[in-house]
Amino acid sequence: MKKILFPASTIVLMSLAQATFAFSPAGQDVAYSINDEDFEGYFVSGGDDAQGSVLIVHDWDGLDDYERERADMLAEKGFDVFALDLFGEGNRPQAVEDKRAATNRLYEDRERMRALTLGGLSQARQQGAADNTVIMGYCFGGAVALEIARSYEAEDIAAYASFHGGLTTPEGQAYSSDTAPIFIAHGGADSSVSLGDVATLAGELENAEVTYEVGIYSGAPHAFSVFGSDAYHERADRRSWQAFTVWLEDML
Repeated sequence: MKKILFPASTIVLMSLAQATFAFSPAGQDVAYSINDEDFEGYFVSGGDDAQGSVLIVHDWDGLDDYERERADMLAEKGFDVFALDLFGEGNRPQAVEDKRAATNRLYEDRERMRALTLGGLSQARQQGAADNTVIMGYCFGGAVALEIARSYEAEDIAAYASFHGGLTTPEGQAYSSDTAPIFIAHGGADSSVSLGDVATLAGELENAEVTYEVGIYSGAPHAFSVFGSDAYHERADRRSWQAFTVWLEDML
């Protein structure tokens, strides 16, 4: 597996409450390959005393500065973070139809979805990320995180998290009492993933005796945490991020 590191400039990371400024990554873009396919992720260290690691799965835009910024925010809190790439190097779809095509390719080939996610996890650890890992994702990435949770194929996973992600369980899959704890952040006004989906998932996790936490944020639409977007909902983003970082402290 080849590995090339590209340096990125370092600045003090802005907080959630600050106005939006140009973002400069604190970590490094990482070129890697899986089965002769090229990908480009992003790694940032939490320091010599990192208390664990976080693997970030991107939304349907592909890996961009949104995931890089979230990674830097987590590194500031003392976690090693790797944001993986499921679409392939240079594939960052812009048009809705292209985003849909990129995600559908993986929804229709879940073996590939899992293999590329596990390949990203392997790459994170090659970069020096701590073994004890939380896998989290945004929108499409949240659905991927839950796919890995149900697969039991990843090792040394402390927990999973989904922010405004897909929550339905495909036919033939299920959670069990061996599933690592799961954190769900969901917008109450999400028109893409219903409150019924949240209730169904909670029932599945309860029946399987999985430890879980669900936060529902009133008025927040789908993709409520995406800085600068029309969907951004500051209160939901702030409160869900606070809850998630407390969850991380507990899990790692």
